[in-house]
Amino acid sequence: MNLLLDTHICLWSLLDPDRLCGRARNELIDPANTLALSSVSVWEALVLAEKKRVLLRPDPWSWIRTALTVRPLRELPVTFDIALGSRTVRLGHDDPADRFIAATAVAHGHTLVTADASLLRCPDIRVMPGV
Repeated sequence: MNLLLDTHICLWSLLDPDRLCGRARNELIDPANTLALSSVSVWEALVLAEKKRVLLRPDPWSWIRTALTVRPLRELPVTFDIALGSRTVRLGHDDPADRFIAATAVAHGHTLVTADASLLRCPDIRVMPGV
């Protein structure tokens, strides 16, 4: 299965895996699955660290670079199609990170692993609850 990890799912899987439900934990370690991360999630993790909502040591930049080598993730960058799709995906809010991540899932046909209620309700994407 092709899984796109929402930002918080990626962070929790590395910092506090017990926050994830059993199915999500199992799918993330299943070698048959391909795990992907939107480049927007790297930006969002930095923003969360700057706002002190997550502690990434020794510093956010080093932590992220190390984390990306520890957990093999396919990078899915924002393309023109994803940028366009971010404005048409049906979410209940305008959070740009969520919109880019949802549009990335649509563009690549990935299942989004998330705990975000708005994303879980989005009719445009396949989702897997992460908690």
